[in-house]
Amino acid sequence: MPRTPRVPAGRRPRPLTALSLALALCAAGFAAWAGEDWYEAAHDDRSAYAAERDEALAAGEQAVQNLNTLDHRDLDHGLDLWESSTTGELREQLASGRKQFAEQVKAAKTVTTARVLSGAVTELDDRAGRARVLVALRVTVKASDGAKTEKDSRMFGELTRTKSQWRLSALGQAPVGGGASAG
Repeated sequence: MPRTPRVPAGRRPRPLTALSLALALCAAGFAAWAGEDWYEAAHDDRSAYAAERDEALAAGEQAVQNLNTLDHRDLDHGLDLWESSTTGELREQLASGRKQFAEQVKAAKTVTTARVLSGAVTELDDRAGRARVLVALRVTVKASDGAKTEKDSRMFGELTRTKSQWRLSALGQAPVGGGASAG
């Protein structure tokens, strides 16, 4: 029978030390991998694009809601909100027609409120600072006699990024229902 060599007492293998060293190497490898993964995610253009899309959607939904909400008892505030939610030609149109529109709303004594049901960004050019949104909303009109009417509508909005935020630069009614007809 062959004899196993005897290891002097000071040279015995220490399994705990070897295990500790192996665990430390594994932890260092995991930390390096996780750090690299985090760095790549933090510098990924897709996350910046998604954040820009979310910002445009929130601004678009709010602006469309603002432009469909107006109370004859606080008309100046409502019309100021309309102007602050818009830019470009749309803002100019609202400002130039403000006085005449205010007179019509005061005479009708209506309160219009809008609630966003859903919204989506249909187009985003973050480099050019332009976006398009589709917003579904429910508009409630309360007449001076207390009668209420509700209407669901879909609106297309075009947004332009200004120095401070996204603002509505165009707004139009989106077609509802009805498919293409065969001709």
